[in-house]
Amino acid sequence: MNRDDERAPSRRDVLRAAGGTVGLAGLATGSAAADEDHTPTPHGDCPDGTVGPSMVHYDDSIETVCSDDHPKTQELHESVAAALHERYPTVGSLIDDGFVPYFDFLTTDQATGWSHWLSPEYVGDDTIVDPERPASVLLDHQSWRPIGMMFVATRDGEPVDPPPTVYEDDDGACAPWHAHVGFPGRLSWWKFRVFAAEQTGAGIVPEFPCKTPWMMHVWAHPHPESRYAHDAPPPENRDVEPADPGFETEADPDEDEFGPELLPGGFTAGFDHLP
Repeated sequence: MNRDDERAPSRRDVLRAAGGTVGLAGLATGSAAADEDHTPTPHGDCPDGTVGPSMVHYDDSIETVCSDDHPKTQELHESVAAALHERYPTVGSLIDDGFVPYFDFLTTDQATGWSHWLSPEYVGDDTIVDPERPASVLLDHQSWRPIGMMFVATRDGEPVDPPPTVYEDDDGACAPWHAHVGFPGRLSWWKFRVFAAEQTGAGIVPEFPCKTPWMMHVWAHPHPESRYAHDAPPPENRDVEPADPGFETEADPDEDEFGPELLPGGFTAGFDHLP
């Protein structure tokens, strides 16, 4: 028996064996599982809620305080870049560690070309800003390569407010966090939390939120605005050698842009039912 025969089955192996029953399939049952008190509505009792997409910032420190040259920013950036290189170099490495694509994966077009992947485990643990256990990894579709992380201010899956600061100095506190208050963003987060509860066996339907938890991007590539900017660096700043897929596929990253149709079958179940 060789070493490959002796290893424990990976998540990717489980997905293959499940034949399409793992991944985001559970999200299709989210709305049906909600009771009357948790039924999503565009406004409800949320004073800042909007029908369309909308976002708020924790404060204005991303423009007035946070600096790419600050030692704490550089330290965080280097830790993120190192973790992406060592732990998450491919799409397959995300799949093997339990990450699932978020809803922008289905709507991303060539104009943006990137999406969020979230970890139910790391969103649900007691860490917040930990590049070794990131709540989300940001994936570039052109190169099939992770290009940043998104940290989510939750402990045990519950929002933390206020979120932690990256650093504090004479100029103030750097807290470049944002939250989504528009109905599409809140619905997407709620659906993810329903899925995470099903995956962990919690059996509790989360309350529909007035806003998502606070979220913070950290980009591994240079950004003309900020390492913490909400949007990805422009395509020319993330023009890197395509990564190996990290899972079995006939697609060629040198020629094919990454998309939902190229994922292992277990991740495509339920896509037609997502918001």
